[in-house]
Amino acid sequence: MSIVPENPTPAYPGRRWQARHYPGTRSTCTRFRAELRSDLAALTGVPRSLAEDIELCGSEAFTNAVTHSRSQRPGGTVIRLLSTPIVMGRQTTLRLSIIDDGPLNARPVCPPARNSIEEWEEAESGRGLLLIHQLASEWGAQRWADPALPAVLGTVLWAEFTYPTPTTGTSTVTCVCGGER
Repeated sequence: MSIVPENPTPAYPGRRWQARHYPGTRSTCTRFRAELRSDLAALTGVPRSLAEDIELCGSEAFTNAVTHSRSQRPGGTVIRLLSTPIVMGRQTTLRLSIIDDGPLNARPVCPPARNSIEEWEEAESGRGLLLIHQLASEWGAQRWADPALPAVLGTVLWAEFTYPTPTTGTSTVTCVCGGER
């Protein structure tokens, strides 16, 4: 039985997939990638190469969350959100958000010492955000805090990917806020 619908559906403004919650463990990354791949396959017109880029960026963001946040602690979680906030004319924007459990330390962390070019080229990690920067149309991160408390509840890393809106038959699928679906 396939979990991917046989007929993918078009994007429309405000479409949101159900939030997915994952344990904050590295071994969960395989499941994370498979479910992201499945959700992308259910959307009409996402080019295969873009779906692969989104999957790669998502796994980098997930790995960062379980490596650098409280999500790695027992009972920690990572949340994945996926939506198409904008579908205008010939372009569709897909937004992927990863929410972790917040910083490991309450204290500010000093930036790491700068590495030489040789150290950078030989490093086995540390390029996830650079990769997201290169592949996403737009991206960013922000702390998620409760205004009533001084504590940070988590960090949201979001990335947007824009692709051509697919055509169906002879007409273009055009969905704008308040428009037809």
